[in-house]
Amino acid sequence: MTVAEFASRYNLPIDVVREVFGLRNDSERGKSVASFGLSESELLKRTNRALALGQEYASKNWFKIPIKFALWMLLLAVVFILFRKSLISGKTRIFIYGAAVALFGVLFGSDPSPMGTVKDAVVLYGKSGAVFPPRMIALTVFILLTVGANKFICSWGCQFGTLQDLLFRINRNSSDTKGIFRQIRLPFVVTNGIRIVFFVFFTLMAVMYAFDAVEIIDPFKIFNPAMIGISGGIFIAMILVASPFVYRPWCHLFCPFGLVSWVFEKISLYKIQVDYDTCIACEKCAKACPSHVMGAILKRDSLIPDCFACGTCINACPTGSVQIRRGTRALPPVNKFKKQ
Repeated sequence: MTVAEFASRYNLPIDVVREVFGLRNDSERGKSVASFGLSESELLKRTNRALALGQEYASKNWFKIPIKFALWMLLLAVVFILFRKSLISGKTRIFIYGAAVALFGVLFGSDPSPMGTVKDAVVLYGKSGAVFPPRMIALTVFILLTVGANKFICSWGCQFGTLQDLLFRINRNSSDTKGIFRQIRLPFVVTNGIRIVFFVFFTLMAVMYAFDAVEIIDPFKIFNPAMIGISGGIFIAMILVASPFVYRPWCHLFCPFGLVSWVFEKISLYKIQVDYDTCIACEKCAKACPSHVMGAILKRDSLIPDCFACGTCINACPTGSVQIRRGTRALPPVNKFKKQ
């Protein structure tokens, strides 16, 4: 059987055939399949991988994606400048979250997303052994943004993350320091434990069974409602109902990129820091924080939860001791927070 006959039998596009056999020119299609020294299993792997990559390329809107990334960079740059000038307030925060949801979710849709770069990369590799280069570039960009400025892409750019945060802020008082209705701060050991278990489960299902365990419950489909099934609809509804009372439940409990970015967040250049020379140990920043992270940062706990750099701690500090800045976090003086 020649390469051309092989392609005709399995109805393979010419670009797939070139990828499978490594053809240098079209004249090589007349060569026999056996002459390439490929076993049947290797031939099948290469074909599946090439077809999977072809489908990935064909499924993407290559006009929309670069525009979305450019707008992400612009928004995050603006937010970073506002942070540096201490201009993030409760009302500003809600406005930016609403704009991010409308722009990156409603207008540009569910794909791409930070979560999707991890989830889809794992699933694609599990199903076909393929690595989609543009997705890896996108993942690298998101990780670099995390390293640059403390989880900013999750905080201000992720379409579903900002939707959860927007719902959470609606259930806050005018000073954005506590909930109108009681808000619950789940222990980080519990939430991160669940997130790690879920990540391992989802990865094993993808690698061992070529099954996408996230696809069924993918909350980003809220921006493409026609793709939501019954199970997914119930799950998404539960996340949205919980969001005004629990801070970013999807991010803390399930998000694959949330877990990855939490790891890289440890080496962020710019992060929330405390000036202990001016800090009066009132702990208002920790009390106003939507999660346990500011308390951990303030007292330099060994395990620091995800910090979404929302700026609530900065607004709550009466002495301006909490800021986002470059460098290593200082240790608090001994007995700084000892109860009087």
